[in-house]
Amino acid sequence: MVNLPVAPIDIMLADSNPLVLSAMSEIFEKDPRFSLVATSATAEGFLGIVMRVPVQIGIIDWNLPVLGAAKLIEVLRENENAPRLVVYGEASGDAPRLAMQAGAAGFAPRSGAVEGLLETCLDVAAGKMVFPFIDVRKMQQDPIQSLSRKERAILESLATGMSNRELSKALQISTNTVKFHLSNIYEKLSVKNRAQAIAYYYSSQLKGVAGDS
Repeated sequence: MVNLPVAPIDIMLADSNPLVLSAMSEIFEKDPRFSLVATSATAEGFLGIVMRVPVQIGIIDWNLPVLGAAKLIEVLRENENAPRLVVYGEASGDAPRLAMQAGAAGFAPRSGAVEGLLETCLDVAAGKMVFPFIDVRKMQQDPIQSLSRKERAILESLATGMSNRELSKALQISTNTVKFHLSNIYEKLSVKNRAQAIAYYYSSQLKGVAGDS
């Protein structure tokens, strides 16, 4: 049986620091496992290209102007042909957790070795989730941490007594989309209806206050 050559992984880089972007470009261009499709210094530039050109993996700076990485990830999450995204950022703060919640597929620290970034991209291309700086067990203890930013916003609005129609208008989405998000929220929180979801939300808020005091 003949082993066919493995096609290189198409990637795109986006970083606001021109020195970092240049260095990363050189590293990926020299590695035969990857094919560098394009680079950008902004989230908008990245978005404009990946919507037109097929890219498998996107490596993005967490503090990417102007849109920001979190919003960029959320926007692309709605597109089934979007690349899987690896956030390249500082591991010391909340960025790894926020990147995971937004919908990124992996996180690589800027302070780490270049080989670590390359391995993360290979793992993500193989369908894995790579978040070495997050204790996933702790996140799983609080189901609210599993909600996306939009789902959390809907839950917070729900807790103020807003109806589906009011949520639809406030978030500029259809009532069907509201129902879809509510269904996901109920499933993640293991509740059956909006009353239970609201009760869960307030219970979680009270735990947070107690934990901070």
